[in-house]
Amino acid sequence: MYRYDHYDQAMVDARVAEFRDQTRRRIEGHMNDDQFKPLRLKNGLYLQLHAYMLRVAIPYGTLDSRQMRKLAHIARTYDRGYGHFTTRQNIQYNWIKLEEAPDILAELATVEMHAIQTSGESIRNISADQYAGAAADEIMDPRPWAEMLRQMTTFHPEFSYLPRKFKIAVIAAAEDRAALRWHDFALRIVRNPAGEQGFEVFAGGGMGRTPFIAYRIREFLPAAQIFSYLQAVLRVWNLHARRDNIHKQRMKILVHDLGEAEFTRQVEEQFAQFLMLKTDFPQAEYDRIAAYFTPPPFESGLADEVDRADPDFALWVDRQTVAHKAPGYAIVNISLKPIGGIPGDISAEQMELVADLAERYSFDELRASHAQNLVLPHVRKQDLYAVWQALDAAGLGGVNLDLVTDIIACPGLDYCSLANARSIPLAQKIAERFADLDRQLEVGEVKIKISGCINACGHHHAGHIGILGVDRKGTENYQLLLGGSGAEDTSQAKIAGPGFDENGVVDAVERAIERYRAIRSDGERFIDTFRRVGFEPFKEAIYG
Repeated sequence: MYRYDHYDQAMVDARVAEFRDQTRRRIEGHMNDDQFKPLRLKNGLYLQLHAYMLRVAIPYGTLDSRQMRKLAHIARTYDRGYGHFTTRQNIQYNWIKLEEAPDILAELATVEMHAIQTSGESIRNISADQYAGAAADEIMDPRPWAEMLRQMTTFHPEFSYLPRKFKIAVIAAAEDRAALRWHDFALRIVRNPAGEQGFEVFAGGGMGRTPFIAYRIREFLPAAQIFSYLQAVLRVWNLHARRDNIHKQRMKILVHDLGEAEFTRQVEEQFAQFLMLKTDFPQAEYDRIAAYFTPPPFESGLADEVDRADPDFALWVDRQTVAHKAPGYAIVNISLKPIGGIPGDISAEQMELVADLAERYSFDELRASHAQNLVLPHVRKQDLYAVWQALDAAGLGGVNLDLVTDIIACPGLDYCSLANARSIPLAQKIAERFADLDRQLEVGEVKIKISGCINACGHHHAGHIGILGVDRKGTENYQLLLGGSGAEDTSQAKIAGPGFDENGVVDAVERAIERYRAIRSDGERFIDTFRRVGFEPFKEAIYG
């Protein structure tokens, strides 16, 4: 993983000192909240319903044991003993005192972490495949490119005052584990017929009030030209963005209004000008960054078999581990979705345990996924039993990856000042309704995603079953959506019909799943059956 050099450390330390002075002036009354708001947002600090919330960046979801232990320390010292992993591979703390926020940033800086560009009108945390560098199906590790883009865009003048937030994802496999086409700008590393590596480029995706799936605007972009191409995309957006209307400021609106062909034409026109200026990065800089992502020293000659005598362990291996590129190793998924728990939440004690396991069994590396779970990317198969026993004893041994209880949910009205409805209790009720593991396994893959408002932090547009909380005359109401996907078969979920109260939408989800079980063909997932038969059989089951 990337390590700070003295320039990185000096930059982050200076930012902490600057924010400490800004916070002091706010507390002493030398500036009001309207003046302070843009300053705190640039440091990841939100004012929520009950307290301040701090969002900490985890670039491309990668961190080590030392950083995880620091996150646990912050949870225990400055919050209420837990943190919340988000769909952008970040972590949030929901009970922060304003006067302590600079101290937290200073503590983060000691382990090469910060909260820069986790909020505000900026390029947000650049996300990636949580299996990057370990996946058996990837062309290469995409994280050096994500880090390259992070360094080149942080504090870049043209990227510092954007019309709206801007989200980037980078992957290197045919299987999309990062919701690629739901981003403003997204890259898939590919090879052209000559065997050269480059990027398939997408632009104009995003959720929220007006969801759009990104267009592919370049089939192949030479790798060395990526920064010029990104500048060209942002230049077109900056030239035309509706800064006068908050609902039309996202780049997806511009792409939709101009149309795929015209937007692409203008980007290519700007791109040609950048190439004439020869403004792209030096290869030596990429090589410097890539050196930090050298694969770990995997052992050779390891046994590839796992002792499956313990049936509970065997089930966990089948459900929670996936193929690794190195023989004798596995990728371990750690569920943060216990029945009755809050999706994405983890206690300080659990963080410390995961840090210990990463240090001992996974080359001191772990990941956060956009599905609000954690990953140990490099575990020897002969160590899986010990890892499982430790996780299970700590309440982290769940076996629900991609099942109906592996629910993505935003904090909702329990914390968020923008929310219209609660998400957490709803996720808990659905998980409890399907708590029987045999039933979950029989149902198979169903991705449920819940948002407490139209901003879609819970990715309801991309759910096989999506749920959107709305305010109906002062009462919480939930719209049920069907048919979405954030994978390589990207699709947008559509509203099934009239909304429900909290208990009613739980019943509706169950009726939809039971209808799926009755009409599915062999091997069909929920999304496959829905695409084959359409809305009507599900509407009939849901509404009668």
